[in-house]
Amino acid sequence: MMAQTQLHCVCLLTLYLTTGHGQEGMFSGPLKPMTFSIFEGQEPSQIIFQFKARPPAVTFKLTGETDGIFQIQPDGLLYHTKPLDRETRAVHKLEVSALDAHGATVEGPVPITVEVKDINDNRPTFLQSKYEGSVRQNSRPGKPFMYVNATDLDDPNTPNAQLIYQIVMQLPKINDVMYFQINNKTGAISLTLEGSKELDPIKNPSYNLVVSVKDMGGQSENSFSDSTSVDITVKENIWKTPEPVEIVENSTDPHPIKITQVRWNEPGAHYSLVEKEKLPRFPFSIDQEGNIYVTQPLDREEKDSYVFYAVAKDELGKPLAFPLQIHVKVKDINDNPPTCPPTMPVLEVQENEGIGNSIGTLTAHDRDEANTVNSVLQYRILDQVPKYPREGLFVIQTYTGMFQLAIQSLKKQDAPQYNLTVEVSDKDFKTLCHVQINVIDINDQIPIFEKSDYGNLTLPEDTAVGSTILTIQATDADEPFTGSSKILYRITQGDNEGRLGIVTDPQTNAGYVIIKKPLDFETAAVHNIVFQAENPEPLVSDVQYNASSFATFNLFVTDVNEAPQFSQRVFQAKVSEDVAVGTKLGNVTAKDPESLDISYSLRDDERGWLKIDRVTGEIFSVASLDREAESLYRVQVVATEVGGSFLSSTAAFHLSLTDVNDNPPRLAKEYTGLFFCYPLREPGSLVFEATDDDQQSFRGPQFTFSLGSESLQNDWEVSKINGTHARLSTKHTGFEEKVYNIPIRINDGGRPPLEGTVSLPVTFCTCVEGSCFRPAGHQAGMPTVGMAVGILLTTFLVIGIILTVVFIRIKKNKGKDNAEGAQASEVRPLRN
Repeated sequence: MMAQTQLHCVCLLTLYLTTGHGQEGMFSGPLKPMTFSIFEGQEPSQIIFQFKARPPAVTFKLTGETDGIFQIQPDGLLYHTKPLDRETRAVHKLEVSALDAHGATVEGPVPITVEVKDINDNRPTFLQSKYEGSVRQNSRPGKPFMYVNATDLDDPNTPNAQLIYQIVMQLPKINDVMYFQINNKTGAISLTLEGSKELDPIKNPSYNLVVSVKDMGGQSENSFSDSTSVDITVKENIWKTPEPVEIVENSTDPHPIKITQVRWNEPGAHYSLVEKEKLPRFPFSIDQEGNIYVTQPLDREEKDSYVFYAVAKDELGKPLAFPLQIHVKVKDINDNPPTCPPTMPVLEVQENEGIGNSIGTLTAHDRDEANTVNSVLQYRILDQVPKYPREGLFVIQTYTGMFQLAIQSLKKQDAPQYNLTVEVSDKDFKTLCHVQINVIDINDQIPIFEKSDYGNLTLPEDTAVGSTILTIQATDADEPFTGSSKILYRITQGDNEGRLGIVTDPQTNAGYVIIKKPLDFETAAVHNIVFQAENPEPLVSDVQYNASSFATFNLFVTDVNEAPQFSQRVFQAKVSEDVAVGTKLGNVTAKDPESLDISYSLRDDERGWLKIDRVTGEIFSVASLDREAESLYRVQVVATEVGGSFLSSTAAFHLSLTDVNDNPPRLAKEYTGLFFCYPLREPGSLVFEATDDDQQSFRGPQFTFSLGSESLQNDWEVSKINGTHARLSTKHTGFEEKVYNIPIRINDGGRPPLEGTVSLPVTFCTCVEGSCFRPAGHQAGMPTVGMAVGILLTTFLVIGIILTVVFIRIKKNKGKDNAEGAQASEVRPLRN
């Protein structure tokens, strides 16, 4: 029977052993503490492990939390007979003992732990089949107002019990916009931004949501799900902006005073006030019932209105909804007296002012609110000083403050000035203001010249501009230093060209006649001048200027020889640079004031391009012009009198040269350092640039490039990069180590096109560290190594010969000196 059981177990052997500790083999081993992990729901009769008995043990016994599921055979084979269920028992604590033939325990009991691993065999279930909740309109988006909850019996530490919530349906759904959202992990339901703005209990008092929940994070096709219904009632939002508040200024009632109230939809909100603008003092407060107070008296003249915000927050300090804007207007009371102008008004009235005419206006101010009874002002004259010739000379309009002459015209001889005291009053206050009225003399006297004829004066025509040539004088009997007595002089005849001017001395009214423009004998040799003296203030209606206000003067201008005058300071001409020699380029004109003949000549014609006809002033080319040498050629033209004093004057002649295509293209610089490393391992290229001395269009030069010889086409290639640059490329690598001079043909595409052929030297050389290495060799004009050695040996030989001759001569001179010394010794007398 045991053999059959073993055979049956062996045949059904399927191991789901996840972990095991202390095994000698994978499925069998000696008796010792072990832990096994087995997935729940597996088929029964599954072998777990086979324990090996050591003599004298012949059989095994199993005890502990077997739950009738775990069994062990006498040969030590441990297995389970039913599927395991983690939700029933997640861990089974077992004990295995080894027994001898008499049933006595010879080893153990040893603890054996079986951990049941979870599989996703339980679907999530909502705690309620239907949920009900409510939300206030305008609630803060994202703040939860209710929760839905689901449970899953699977292991919460595995994805099997990871639940994801989702709103499947919203009824009604307006304009396809979701008003509600759910936290997919917590099941918290809140308003979306649109829902916070759009929910309205009048339009839709309730909504129904279908909410689903999935396990395994909703990411698997095998995940289970459940759904529930959520009914949501929309309640009216009582968090509303209160009506604007009016507060009477300078209230004497005890403060703080309640002025309005705000209230959140639910109890427990924390209220605060936030300033809209930073103020030196903020005279408002709010308590935790939402009552708003003014904390001190307000002054409308300091600030006539306040705007601030009421904020409601939850216990975590997060806003419950949008802040409410509170408006407070400060109502005016009559608490400010009228104020006079900062400086006393000074008005003027003429002697002949008509009765009832406006003289001026006194404007007082009131700091109380405009356009209210508190700021309506009334004016009344209380006193007039002096009262001569009588009182009541002036009246003032009650509500405008405008003064009028009341009784008669005034005379300055009676009183040159009046001082008025005016009472300005509003509903409750009175203020005294002072006004000064000056009587102004009328212009009833005309200026009279001290003499009617200022005689004759002769001046040369070159008299300096600004010179004073005459002083004239008139007097006026009106009040001094007023517009009635000030005198202005003007010339009414004899100076149509405005060569003279008159400046008035404001202290003496003397008029100084000056030269404003140069005199011109040729234009007018005699000026018969008529002066008029007049006032800036108009004369009264019954007084007119007469002959006493006019005077005459004769100015004679004598001739002075003047230099010729050109018709303009600069003459300009524009021609193409390729015009033929002898072409007329332009002409200049000058005129002599004395009508003498004029001879023209050129000065500063440094390039010798031009000549001028001495009589007509026509200018011609006498040589080829070159824009590239000078695009704007400037010379001086001299006009000289023929006869007379030979005076002369100069003008400028500017000749602009337009370009023609007369310069072939060339290389932009000298390319002496182009090289390739030898031997060339792969085809390479070099870039070069061309230029042209001709004027370029706004697009710049547009050169084309090609090889200058067809024989080079197998070795080299030229390709254009842009209008100025091209690339020279090799077509193979088989070049010698030497210098190649590559002819390049460059065409400028002008009209007519010009073409130039340049030589581009390219060196193939051995490279050392990226630089071209060229071994020294014999160059023209330089000695070879053999020649250098020969020169050096010859130099040493010459030096040796020179030294030999010098030594021989020194030796011969020394012998001669010795012989002469011996002879001298023979004849020299002895000394005692």
